[in-house]
Amino acid sequence: MPAVLTGAVTEADVRRALGTVVDPELDEPITDLGFVRSVVVGDGAVEVHLRLPTSFCAPNFAWLMVSDARDAVAGVPGVGRVVVELDDHHDSDLINRGLAADAGYVGTFGHEAEESLDELRAVFQRKAHTAAMERALTALLRADPTRAEADIGEVTLADLPAGPTTEALVRRRATLGLPVDGEAPVLVDAEGRRPDRAAVPLTLRRARSVRISIDGNAHFCRGLLATRYPGAEDDQVPRADDRPLLPLLPQKVNS
Repeated sequence: MPAVLTGAVTEADVRRALGTVVDPELDEPITDLGFVRSVVVGDGAVEVHLRLPTSFCAPNFAWLMVSDARDAVAGVPGVGRVVVELDDHHDSDLINRGLAADAGYVGTFGHEAEESLDELRAVFQRKAHTAAMERALTALLRADPTRAEADIGEVTLADLPAGPTTEALVRRRATLGLPVDGEAPVLVDAEGRRPDRAAVPLTLRRARSVRISIDGNAHFCRGLLATRYPGAEDDQVPRADDRPLLPLLPQKVNS
């Protein structure tokens, strides 16, 4: 549906704001995934409709995206009234009413809700960091086949090449409150702890399994969305070079 452009706020402004909203499980912007069905702007009022790959996507994930989308759009200068609705979900009516009433997740879902979605969000932020870390380190290993996998534990942020992969890792570290200076070690857990040298290969393999799971789910959900909504693939942004459709091949352990 084309936007009606009136006043200072444009559809592009709104879509840029929506681009900051990330599917918590897939770690990709909802705009890249094609989850934004329509944006209508008029006289400072904005109406956004979202769609998901299936009607039974987890309600807590759906709530996070819809509520984050509303907050992002409300933060655009010049925007007044904001309506964000989720279409074709088994809890669409409940979610849309709760969001419109500003009832919050617990207030909307009542006894079915967890006490808070903060921990769920934190879990996926930790997973996103793990995947970004693995992408950066695997790229480094591929670029230098002479580098031993066990030596990866000594790599610092300053050792990583400039580019989107490193920038994504730095952003995710900042979200977790981890150091982002050049001397900071790359291979760490969510609390910033480095593994012992002997544990480095296993730590990297575990990180790889997290990354493969995230990338595989994202690829699967893109396909489901295009099947459910023919033509939705035209709204999807091609995946970044560090997120190929097929998983990155595991590295051979250097003995």
